[in-house]
Amino acid sequence: MQDIFDLLNSQQQAAVAAPPGPTLILAGPGSGKTRVLTYRIAYLIGVMNVPAWNIMAVTFTNKAAKEMGARVQKILGEKANGIWLGTFHSLCGRILRREADLLPVSRDFVIFDADDQESLMKEVLRESNLDEKLFRPGAILDAVSRAKNDLITPADYPVKNFRDEQTKRFYVRYQQLLIKNNAMDFDDMLVYTNQLLEIYPNVRETYGHKFEQLLVDEFQDTNLSQYAILKQLSWQHRNLYVVGDEDQSIYRWRGADYRNIQRFTTDFKPVNTILLEQNYRSTQSILDGAMAVINRNANRTQKHLFTKASKGEKISLVVSSDDREEADLVVTAIREGINRQKINPSDFAIMYRTNAQSRLLEEAFRREGLAYRLVGAQRFYGRREVKDLIAYLRVIYNPKDEISLRRVINMPTRGIGGKSVEHLAEAAGTLEKTMGEILIDLAVGDPKASALFGNEGVRLGNFGRLINEWREFAQKNAVPMLFDRVIEDVGYQNFIQDKSEEGQDRWENVLELRSVLTEYETTGLADFLEAMALVADQDTLPETLDAPTMMTLHAAKGLEFEHVFITGLDEMLLPHSRSRDNEEDLAEERRLLYVGMTRAKKKLTLTRAARRRSPYGSYEDTLPSRFLDDLPAALLTGSPRGLPSRLNYSHEPRYTRWEVPAFMQPSRQPAQAPSKRYQTGMQVRHAVYGRGVVKTSRFEHGDETVEVFFEGVGLKALVASLAKLEIL
Repeated sequence: MQDIFDLLNSQQQAAVAAPPGPTLILAGPGSGKTRVLTYRIAYLIGVMNVPAWNIMAVTFTNKAAKEMGARVQKILGEKANGIWLGTFHSLCGRILRREADLLPVSRDFVIFDADDQESLMKEVLRESNLDEKLFRPGAILDAVSRAKNDLITPADYPVKNFRDEQTKRFYVRYQQLLIKNNAMDFDDMLVYTNQLLEIYPNVRETYGHKFEQLLVDEFQDTNLSQYAILKQLSWQHRNLYVVGDEDQSIYRWRGADYRNIQRFTTDFKPVNTILLEQNYRSTQSILDGAMAVINRNANRTQKHLFTKASKGEKISLVVSSDDREEADLVVTAIREGINRQKINPSDFAIMYRTNAQSRLLEEAFRREGLAYRLVGAQRFYGRREVKDLIAYLRVIYNPKDEISLRRVINMPTRGIGGKSVEHLAEAAGTLEKTMGEILIDLAVGDPKASALFGNEGVRLGNFGRLINEWREFAQKNAVPMLFDRVIEDVGYQNFIQDKSEEGQDRWENVLELRSVLTEYETTGLADFLEAMALVADQDTLPETLDAPTMMTLHAAKGLEFEHVFITGLDEMLLPHSRSRDNEEDLAEERRLLYVGMTRAKKKLTLTRAARRRSPYGSYEDTLPSRFLDDLPAALLTGSPRGLPSRLNYSHEPRYTRWEVPAFMQPSRQPAQAPSKRYQTGMQVRHAVYGRGVVKTSRFEHGDETVEVFFEGVGLKALVASLAKLEIL
């Protein structure tokens, strides 16, 4: 162990050799917390003589558990055998199978994944004869998951309105069907473990006695259910050793609650708190910038991150004229870094707030002929919702495209099941036509086609009628308007935009695709589809290339890179628009930026765009992110409102620090807009959506665009001249 201690700094030594009892290790980014946890286990076994089988160590990923287990095994050899090491779910699974006689399921229960859960909830909705468009399975499952994470049973589910009442009913039936299937979902694994420990004293005593030492990694990302399990397992020995950092809690939308750190210090008084502040990753300039951002958050422990490495380069802050130039500047800088300074391509990383932001960057990489890798997401044009809507456009352009037709014929569901599709294929073979041609024949009442179908012919004909209407519409209208028409006719927004974070991300991808379509307003659908075919070919690049990496800030947790670009530092992007009305959400956005900044080892570049293209084709001026105001000027090269247009991997900058070319300066005196007919707060009626309230109105391409919130439908953006809104 002395050899091990020689590898540690004084704070790490104190953490590894902490006396028994409740211990909180607040570990700043890059401070070696994995090393501390590993050596703590070795210390417990090698110095404190705790048997390995009396130790439980909880990690948040199976990969982390595997790596930690290998390190401990390397240090201790056979003495490490028997440690309970794994994720919350894997360790709870071991307990549940041991104690299955006390559960409503048998020992051979199965665990339903996300697809299984959605299928089961759809069955619940079918039993209730309810429209999936009104009660989205994903949204209900999110509500059920939140309830389980907070240990709220179906019987105790709070009811404040009609929707809550329905959700409670679905929750009850969903649990009944899980048990009927001898199954549980991931949340149930935590709920059932809690119930075993709470209801059965002998179970609590057995495991409370067994686990003399409990260690937990990423404690700031635990939810209430996980914290309750830890409390019950550690009630006897009180040797709960947790490692975390409230400043890196970025998964609130998954149920993570950094306040568990505060609960721990209250419930386990007195707690031995040790800070790990020496950073082994970043330069001091990067650390100082990150601390300047995070220090504005409340309800946290003040830490002073320091490094023995050099102060390093200042943080670069770059403003581009628009979002396309922003992407071009970043990718050009990477190319110059690779070619001129011989930097390894995989040393570069680009981070952003939402997946939709990757699209412009991907296109910039293609223009430069550079390969890239995506972490935690598919390439933009490979995402399900993007492929869905392109498939619709392909069918409109070419109804004989049976691959695309099969993709969209029952998506969203319109009562055309697999048997109907196969019947359609058989009819096409009989009449020597394509499936799309048969659909159109059914739409116009062709007797030969109609004779081959019964009642299902009506549903098929209805879809064929839609295709005909879209094709006629496409002859007279631009591609973006056709896109809007398809989304409206099939209810695609309600289909994907449930109340989950994933649903919102998917809808943002749809809006990003719409912004692409605005580039083809004059050239048309054929040109767009040809361009998409070329993109699809390039999307087959292997992911194992030595290439720059792109990812969302959420996906960056636990990673590190020599050179990091964080893009989109504008209000409404970072912080995200969804956080603007909630202080807790805004604090998490700040933590998200902090996590991204502390991924950088040598060079950190922050970028923003003076204007961004909207989904409707126009450009809108942006405001710098409020987080940029927190950065001291002494740490920066550049200013949030005007900067050089080339990054400093080139030794030939075009502009000095404060020179901003005229074309990059947002207009301070825009032309006087025509008077608007629709005002904020005005009540209107739409022929399809019904009554609504005007939220905003603006002029784009010489026409007034109105955003209206419709009762039971949600927010819609409409072109005033086409929408024919009645003012009430």
